[in-house]
Amino acid sequence: MKKKSIVSLIRCYAEHNDIGFKNEAFDIAREFENSGDQEIAEYIMSLLNDANSFVPQIDDNKSMYFEKVEIYNDSLPLPKVIMNDVIGIINAVSKKMDVNKFLFEGKPGTGKTETAKHIARLLNRDLYEVNFDSLIDFKLGETSKNITEMFDEISKVRNPSKVIFLFDELDALAINRVKDNDLREMGRATSSFIKGLDKVGKDITIIATTNLYKDFDKAIIRRFDTIIDFDRYSNEDLIEISNNILNDYIEKNKDLNKNSRLFNKIISLMNPIPMPGELKNLIKTAVAFSNKNNANDYLIRLFKTATKNKEMKIKDYQGLGFSLRDIEVLTGVSKSTLSREQRGK
Repeated sequence: MKKKSIVSLIRCYAEHNDIGFKNEAFDIAREFENSGDQEIAEYIMSLLNDANSFVPQIDDNKSMYFEKVEIYNDSLPLPKVIMNDVIGIINAVSKKMDVNKFLFEGKPGTGKTETAKHIARLLNRDLYEVNFDSLIDFKLGETSKNITEMFDEISKVRNPSKVIFLFDELDALAINRVKDNDLREMGRATSSFIKGLDKVGKDITIIATTNLYKDFDKAIIRRFDTIIDFDRYSNEDLIEISNNILNDYIEKNKDLNKNSRLFNKIISLMNPIPMPGELKNLIKTAVAFSNKNNANDYLIRLFKTATKNKEMKIKDYQGLGFSLRDIEVLTGVSKSTLSREQRGK
């Protein structure tokens, strides 16, 4: 142990600097760990872990490459097949079996980023997202240098069991190095990233996401322990998810009329049914813009979105499978009037 570490530890104690004291103690534990004295390192960590929940793992004011992600207690709309994989990730991280690097791939809006937040919340960890704007530099060699510095920062995190690192939309660094249009500089950056992943300790948890999996460098893919495919939504899954999303908004807006049967018909009209991210935006917008004096107005707005504002006659509604009762809700015209119009056609 360095003399400087002892002096810093005593100074923090004398100045009643609790956070500084804990940070110095973690540094000392790291020194013991690096020198091979694993037992005393783990003992120091265990003494500090319980009191560590309020100690920032990364100093947001000093870090160039990471930003802390706010995590909210929102529901996570996922199909069971993907949720089972999420449970598997949580189990793997909890068991500390050296399965700690995960790649989420799928179309935009399939829930990759939200799932990373959900995992961090369930594991009671801070989530830090890589800031690619500060990482990628157009000066020759700078991006590779930044990547090396970023992984150095990851390796020095105070308490890895309290952190998850998120590389959201990793595509900028992981594109195939052999493609003709690939810049040589980005090829070097990709190589630096591979080296950094290889050096990541088993106590560090990393989640990366991509919308362009087919263009990924195969060498990077091999560095991840597990790849989760988020393109596994059936229409039934998406309808169920849309209902879960709507229920959340109805809980917050008691003046809305819940009509699950009609709502499901409207969602089923969308071809294809949007992914959860877009579904959430569509439903949220319909609810937000709806007339407070009409409890069904959000349904009307969703129907117009689904049919692209197409002008409809009674026979058109019925051709889509809507009953007179449904048409009454969607048009504001009474069933009796609709019946007369239907008989008089």
